[in-house]
Formats: sequence, C-alpha cells, structure tokens
Amino acid sequence: MGINIVAQNKKARHDYEILEKFEAGIVLVGAEVKALRAKRANLADSYCRFIQGELHILNAHIAHLETTVKQYVPDTRVPRKLLLHKKELEKLYAKVHKDGYTIVPLMIYFNEKNLAKVSIAIAKGKQLHDKRADMKAKTLDREAQHSIKNREY
Repeated sequence: MGINIVAQNKKARHDYEILEKFEAGIVLVGAEVKALRAKRANLADSYCRFIQGELHILNAHIAHLETTVKQYVPDTRVPRKLLLHKKELEKLYAKVHKDGYTIVPLMIYFNEKNLAKVSIAIAKGKQLHDKRADMKAKTLDREAQHSIKNREY
C-alpha cells in the first residue's frame, strides 16, 4: 500500500542540505484530517521551531474545507505541535542550538496505518555557489539521461 503523500516542500531541498531525517506525528484539530485527505495542504515557506520545549511546525497551510461547518473557520496557518520521542527532541534541540542547524519540514503524508505524519529534517543552509553547482550537476545528469535514451543502436 505504501505512503500517500499530501504535500511536499520542494523549496527545502533547493535551499538546504539535508543531513538527517525524522518522522513526526502531528496534532490536528477539527476537519484538518479531511482537508489533508483532500490534499489541501501547502508546506512552502514553512519551518519548525521549539516553543516551550515542544517542537511546532509554523506557517504550514492546511485549508478549510467547504463541506465542513461554516460557523467554525479555523486559522489555516496556526502553529501545530509535532509529536516525537523525548530522545529525538533532545537530539534536535542540541543540533539547532549548539550547531546552528535548521529544522525544515519535507512532506506531509499518511503512512501505512493511515496516520498523518510529517517528515522533518535537520538541514544546513546552502550558499549561492552551492545551489548553482547543484543545478549544474542536475542539468548535466538530465542531459546525459536524455542522450542515453535517444541513442540509436
């Protein structure tokens, strides 16, 4: 069955060098699970931050469905708590505060047990020349694959 990807943060892989990945649960309220199943989420410009010792995802947009109650319209960009084991939280906290790394969300998905999960990563910001080198390498790889595909025997 595999995983059902709801939203991806493609900009994170471009702007950051991914060092280590984690899987976290997410606390959702109201009809947010239905909105995620309808793929009404966006992770562009979202980030993770520690608030009172707990890890939260900020600026992640989960849209309100038109089929739910009209009187209750929640804030779509409210900080949402991420659920991790205590040792994982301590490791993330140490990496962020001592080493100066960043925690970025990579994607929201439903796992095999139909639970909403967020893939987060410890990341290091890329410099402009690193981004250019990555783009150049991707272009060369794409051209090589294209020439192999179109080669006649």
